[in-house]
Amino acid sequence: MNYLFKPVATVGLHVADTPELFPVRRVYCVGRNYAAHAREMGFDPDREPPFFFCKPNDPESVVPAAAGQTVELPYPPQTQNYHYEIELVVAIGKGGRDIPVERAAEHIYGYAVGLDMTRRDLQMRMREQGRPWEIGKAFDFSAPISVLHPKAATGEITAGKIVLTVDGEVRQKSNITHLIWSVSETIANLSTLFELQPGDLIFTGTPEGVGPVKPGQTMLARIDGLTDLTITVV
Repeated sequence: MNYLFKPVATVGLHVADTPELFPVRRVYCVGRNYAAHAREMGFDPDREPPFFFCKPNDPESVVPAAAGQTVELPYPPQTQNYHYEIELVVAIGKGGRDIPVERAAEHIYGYAVGLDMTRRDLQMRMREQGRPWEIGKAFDFSAPISVLHPKAATGEITAGKIVLTVDGEVRQKSNITHLIWSVSETIANLSTLFELQPGDLIFTGTPEGVGPVKPGQTMLARIDGLTDLTITVV
């Protein structure tokens, strides 16, 4: 097949204890999935149906990190309020539509630590105008992701500390148990809207404590049982 120009390369996430890469197909994100974070964003945390948005899946947006690597993220343009949001990332290994909650974990390949980097001022401006969030969420280098750990090695992750520090100071701290919609419930709900496929990623939501980061600062994102993600803003 001949293309007019070279197609965009597939992003591959590093997988623990193997040279193989996990090819990224789509990147889904869940909004306001921790009650305390919903409150800090000015919303009622009552258990309303989850809502989703997407990030690009190209190499300019998804930033895979190898074990022990410190990733450099360029400070993005057109923002004065660049925010971190630590999240548990779920990688789908088996596709499906209308997946029952009780079978959802069977579709998980593995887990990673991710940051949903956000141009908060642009996101808020779009929200106030009733417009889509893309310019606040779907920009270049907005989705750094750690090494992926297969569920076969970790077991199903339903609990565990989730912590983000900036220059050694704790900014976000919670537990996966505080998700409003569990991982299995999220997969089941998302599969009613899209047919999930192997290679899909789901950012499952961020806890309270989101805030700005500036050039020269270093973020350490950590979830129990997974490889740390270390990011320096340049």
